[in-house]
Amino acid sequence: MIYGLDIGGTKIEFARFNQKLRKLDSRRVDTPTGDFRAFIDTLVELVESADRQHGTAAPLGVGMPGLVDRDGRSLSANVPCASGRNVARALGERLRRPVAIENDCRLFALSEARGGAGNDHRHVYGAVLGTGAAGGLVVDGELYRSRQGIAGEYGHQQLPARLQQKYELPLLPCGCGLSGCMESYIAGPGLVSLHRHFAAQSLTVPQLVQRWRAGEAAAAHTMEVFLDLLGAAFANLAMACDPDIIVLGGGLSHIEELYTRLPATIEQHLFSGFRAPALAPPKFGDASGARGAALLVQSHESEQLLPESETDPG
Repeated sequence: MIYGLDIGGTKIEFARFNQKLRKLDSRRVDTPTGDFRAFIDTLVELVESADRQHGTAAPLGVGMPGLVDRDGRSLSANVPCASGRNVARALGERLRRPVAIENDCRLFALSEARGGAGNDHRHVYGAVLGTGAAGGLVVDGELYRSRQGIAGEYGHQQLPARLQQKYELPLLPCGCGLSGCMESYIAGPGLVSLHRHFAAQSLTVPQLVQRWRAGEAAAAHTMEVFLDLLGAAFANLAMACDPDIIVLGGGLSHIEELYTRLPATIEQHLFSGFRAPALAPPKFGDASGARGAALLVQSHESEQLLPESETDPG
């Protein structure tokens, strides 16, 4: 068996896979974001519970939101308690096994490129739109790995001045430490914030989408601005790495209109005569990140072994 952990800013999905990457079972819990020890305790309980239930200690792959620096420390806007911490080391010491760790959105991209919605394409970009906005590029079935591991962070592109002025948008702070990051406008909380700015209403994303589909003017305006901002972000992606396909993940990927409306919006921000990449929903849905974490273990990518001399930093 292989265990896969997909950590998000809101939920953690733990899944158990066989060697053919067929999901055997899964479990989902809330993500503790404010206390590192509680965060690690939650992950350990998920893994050890599966160990006890099935009588084995399976290898573990982890998808972690944010970046991991060369010393193994995380920078995570959506799980702030993990920033500055070596999650793989803390987990490995508690579980007494090697832990393979990679950005959660890159693992989503890897899963969808290998057997998923992007399986027949050479250049696959996986773009997650959930609590945050991030992604990764897969070329010929392999994760593209840049010098510092920051390539593909489309959610932390800066809000274009032209769009900020056009819609009179506030310059919002981001959990990464910068301000004006696209994530603050196009991720789930950002979309909610946009509508609050325009309509002075606090709605959930499903409520907003429902009102948009019903033709409510305020909701329609918010969604038009959202589509324009997201189209600009994906146009920048197209100009940076020109993927064959963008596979959408996260909660906002369930908005069916994105797949029909976004291509034309992307092309408004591209050079004249150039086409938007194909867009597709994920084949493996909410389980794709955990599947990518299992793939990471299976292909021995980014494995971080536990140094015996280290102690738990939590």
